[in-house]
Amino acid sequence: MTTALPANAQAKALAAAGRLPAFVYDLAELDAHVRSVRAALGDVELYYAVKANPDPELLRVLARHVDGFEVASGGELAHVRELHPGLPVALGGPGKTDEELRGEVTRLHVESTGELRRLIASGRSADVLLRVNLDVPVGGASLAMGGGATPFGMDPAAIDECLELLRAQEAVRLRGIHAHLASGLEARPLLELAAAVLDYARGLGVTEVNLGGGMAVSYAEPDRRFDWDAYGRGLAALRRPGETLRIEPGRSLTVYCGRYVTRVIDVKRVHGELFAVVAGGTHHIRTPATKDHSQPVVSGEPGEPVTIVGQLCTPKDVLARRVPMRLERDDVVEFTMAGAYAWNISHHDFLMHPKPGFHYVGG
Repeated sequence: MTTALPANAQAKALAAAGRLPAFVYDLAELDAHVRSVRAALGDVELYYAVKANPDPELLRVLARHVDGFEVASGGELAHVRELHPGLPVALGGPGKTDEELRGEVTRLHVESTGELRRLIASGRSADVLLRVNLDVPVGGASLAMGGGATPFGMDPAAIDECLELLRAQEAVRLRGIHAHLASGLEARPLLELAAAVLDYARGLGVTEVNLGGGMAVSYAEPDRRFDWDAYGRGLAALRRPGETLRIEPGRSLTVYCGRYVTRVIDVKRVHGELFAVVAGGTHHIRTPATKDHSQPVVSGEPGEPVTIVGQLCTPKDVLARRVPMRLERDDVVEFTMAGAYAWNISHHDFLMHPKPGFHYVGG
């Protein structure tokens, strides 16, 4: 997929200075995007899922607009607390260690009865949300964390067991329900899931509900964005007086502000197929290998379809397939939508190639 975005002036300067590969983050674009999301949500609380991209400069911009951060490890918790000690933090994720359960957080998302038993046995006080995995349809999702047997959250029977455990003590306080059931959904199906979760929460008598994230992002159609206005209106219609609704998106907030910029090392033809080998690869930006897609490329001069690959000794090191553009040695190539689940999920040390640079514009 190519996009018609103009070449980034920062990318040209980095290439001239021999400082590629690099990630370039547009902080002004991020600020404008998150500002618009915040406006569309009204009174719905907005937390950012740090797992999408923990870059300190991105967190600095996000902190202007979000109500808090969602973290999924003790490392992420320490990172956020050091950078933004005054903001609320929710800790989620399966497999929490005893040390993580003792972390100072605003909300703790409990994933299992065993986790709750360990928390209660620790003697510490905590405000918790119970993560529920409802048996509801999640068709069309790119990832399903609920709707059936998965390692995430608890079925209603386990939730009932947790409620009994909570009633027998006072230090751990039930504040509500957490339910991140699926990722990659548009506004309407996400609202349908929200309605099911709210019905369940009301049956338990709780009024604080974290609906997770999972807003659709299309790498095939980079200009198509999640309909935040429709989602915000839908949540407002579902919400009842006295209820606190919270969401925790990640990818859909930061993905658009980042570019991965590199240069062509070699162009060759193998069995009739044209390949451009670039510096770096999926050890820097693992997204296309993980999702088995072509990373969007800033379009250049039209040419014969060329598959853009990295330097790794694996056939899976493919960044984009059969891109219709002319590429030659030392040309600069810019991949868009590199602001989430890119560098931070990549296998950085495989083959021990140099790490990319990180640069920022605007902000």
